[in-house]
Amino acid sequence: MAPAEPDHAPFKVQGEEPHFPEELEGWKGYIEWEKYPEKKKQAAEVLSRYDFPVPPEFQLKPLPQTNPILEGVRWKYYHYAMGATLKNQPEISWKYVQKEKSPDMIHVLQFPYNGEPPRDRLVKTEITPNEDFFVRNHGGIPEIDADKFFFDVEGLVNNPKKITLEELQDESIFPRMSKTASLQCSGTRRIEQIHEYPGDGDELINAPWAEGAIGTARWTGVSLKKVIKYCGGLKEGGKHVEFFGADTYFKKGQVFNYAVSVPYRKVKIHEVMLAWEMNGKPLPRIHGYPLRVVVFGFIGARSCKWLYKINVIGQPSLAPVQMKEYLYYSPQIGKHNNTYSNGFSIQTMPVSSAIMTPLNHDQIVHDGKIKLTGWAFSGSGWPERVEVSGDGGHIWYEIPWNKLSRKVFYSWRVWEYEMPVDAEGWLEFCVRCWDDALNASTQPTFVRSAWNWDLHVTSSCHRIKVYSMNRNKPATARRLKQCEESGVPIVPITRPIPFDVETEEEYLENMERRHGRDPEE
Repeated sequence: MAPAEPDHAPFKVQGEEPHFPEELEGWKGYIEWEKYPEKKKQAAEVLSRYDFPVPPEFQLKPLPQTNPILEGVRWKYYHYAMGATLKNQPEISWKYVQKEKSPDMIHVLQFPYNGEPPRDRLVKTEITPNEDFFVRNHGGIPEIDADKFFFDVEGLVNNPKKITLEELQDESIFPRMSKTASLQCSGTRRIEQIHEYPGDGDELINAPWAEGAIGTARWTGVSLKKVIKYCGGLKEGGKHVEFFGADTYFKKGQVFNYAVSVPYRKVKIHEVMLAWEMNGKPLPRIHGYPLRVVVFGFIGARSCKWLYKINVIGQPSLAPVQMKEYLYYSPQIGKHNNTYSNGFSIQTMPVSSAIMTPLNHDQIVHDGKIKLTGWAFSGSGWPERVEVSGDGGHIWYEIPWNKLSRKVFYSWRVWEYEMPVDAEGWLEFCVRCWDDALNASTQPTFVRSAWNWDLHVTSSCHRIKVYSMNRNKPATARRLKQCEESGVPIVPITRPIPFDVETEEEYLENMERRHGRDPEE
């Protein structure tokens, strides 16, 4: 088993180890919970035997300078407690991180795995390579054989069906579609809220994401509308489509299969895909192999991975991820008064943008310009204009059209700009964007206006602080030359200069020129 954090005792089974067998041959790590209330009750009784660790404090004190940043001890322990079928899920998950993701990923949470790529590499290409695509998992990674795979379509459809992957890929039945689309976690840039105004501290639900929890891929699969049509269409009252994933999800002492829903109106306009391919390759296991949902423009949580069931219902899902999480509260709501019903469900991603390079607190020597790179995204269309500021938001510069990637519906635009910078010292750069509906007002100027208890959708203007050293300035040029001749690096700026910055003779001469330290009597 994976090691616990140092301040937690190793996991020990309490009582007899439970036996929740795998449901199907070729479906390793999958337990069906939703069909069997007695099984769910038994699992809850098992969980009640344990005094699980509390979430680590990562908001009111500095984040650990480790990678993984957080381990997810209690989530590992939940899986260990369920016995043989799930107890190896933390190790299996980490195996696929090492196999399918870049070695320099920023591991936000080890288990369930949450990770994002290095900032500078994310925006080098319009399409995000699979190995650099962010991962936001809520549980383990089921290992499902494609030749044993099927999914059910049930609920308020006229002809419920069981469909295999082979049938779904038969173009004589289901016309194939491909679409370039961005997926973004609603927690993207959460770290900005955490630094200023902490909120709910669940390490999985409120993981400390930076600016990299977004990516763009070319998805291939079938429009869900075609699948619903194949099942005879909707019965009266069918208004929402619920998706179930084969991973196990834990919430307040209960077990579930991951489940979310989207309104059928989204399906009706071909904006929900059942995808088996990502950037021309079969889905990586960590991203939902063999089949996942991709919902264009909605938060990533609605794009269910390891899909095994589609259920048409009359109202939004009552599963915990839909009913109790991904809620947006007003700033007056918090631990003292929140309820599930007083937060609204987050669906469409709002306008957002970020500066990916330079990094916050970078110290830069330049010749009057500093190169910025970043991304902009809107879940309701596309970014139309991006602007950057070098003075905290007083003077704005529009990114030229030829420095923005092409417009693609439901996809980000990556950008770069040579920012004119005359000033020196600490400067604050920020970025904002408009989408095709002119939704610039959805990017508040400061993060305080975006704060909400669950720390979702940090849509305020992204800000970084950069230390500017303009070698076009004579004094700066002299100091750089002094440092070079003395073999002293100018960066980091916090390291003291080991030589005198002015001789006594120079000092006296300059003081005379400046009329001395003190005034005349």
